[in-house]
Amino acid sequence: MSQSCPSMLDDASLAQAVELPQTCSSLRSLSRQLVRQLGMLNSACGDQPLSPVQAHALIELSTQELSIKQLALALNIDKSNASRAVSQLCDKGFAKSRNNPRDSRSSLCQLTAQGKRQLNSLNEQQNKMYQEILAQLSPEQIAQLEASLRQYTRAMDLASAQQGYTIRSLTQEDNPHIARVIRNVSAEYGLTPDKGYSVADPTLDDLYSVYQADKAHYWVVDYKGLVLGGVGIAPLPGHDDVCELQKMYFDPKLRGKGFAKRMALQAFEFARSQGFSHCYLETTACLSEAVSLYEKLGFEHLDAPLGNTGHDACEMPMLIKL
Repeated sequence: MSQSCPSMLDDASLAQAVELPQTCSSLRSLSRQLVRQLGMLNSACGDQPLSPVQAHALIELSTQELSIKQLALALNIDKSNASRAVSQLCDKGFAKSRNNPRDSRSSLCQLTAQGKRQLNSLNEQQNKMYQEILAQLSPEQIAQLEASLRQYTRAMDLASAQQGYTIRSLTQEDNPHIARVIRNVSAEYGLTPDKGYSVADPTLDDLYSVYQADKAHYWVVDYKGLVLGGVGIAPLPGHDDVCELQKMYFDPKLRGKGFAKRMALQAFEFARSQGFSHCYLETTACLSEAVSLYEKLGFEHLDAPLGNTGHDACEMPMLIKL
């Protein structure tokens, strides 16, 4: 069953949150329809002597021997469900198991010759079904569908990786903790205060006060009371319709979980709600991961900086239309 879409956002993201219930409802409905139309709720996969779980297990076992734990991870199911599927495959003669020479407490499962023949039959059936589906679409639609499904599954992976973390507004009590993160990450990349980077800002130890200004906000990622990163948005002086993405720093523990993109998108939504039409930032080439993210988000490189942010060491000004 599809899960609901819980919100970890605060009042600064209400403009976005208002739209989420309808979006979640629509996506949940489409996901349920997809599961049903693919026959995942049936007791068998078409005319094959396999349940959906057994069919998925058969496919995973086709490439290598797997332990019950490995199979459970691959199928994203609990170990008891994976164990039951393997036992049923063994009873049907489609799989066999042997003691794991590296771990006497577990066994390794593999397909039998009969199981491989059954897999071929399953693949023929599934390929025919998908060929009929794809025949309804143009090559361009097929490419778009594949790209969208990849994005959807990637988003689900990231949402799972972000469980237990909270995105919330910066509080006064967070000041020393976010300052620590910014200083540590800056030092990691050699962005020392003497070189003119934002780590030298005199307001670094009181960001809460800074982001109380009109049309400004700062969010942090909290894990069990520990601040591990954050990002801010504020008006760009001298440009009424342009805001600046500021002080996006993340502890190494957060990296690879999708928080940078998620929080940048959240900041964009806030900026739109405040009437901004463009978002500006300044970065430096040594932050290659950040530069890559900004480019993927749609930021374009500028020939010269906008305004005077005071960060003269950041040689890469970028701008995106919101």
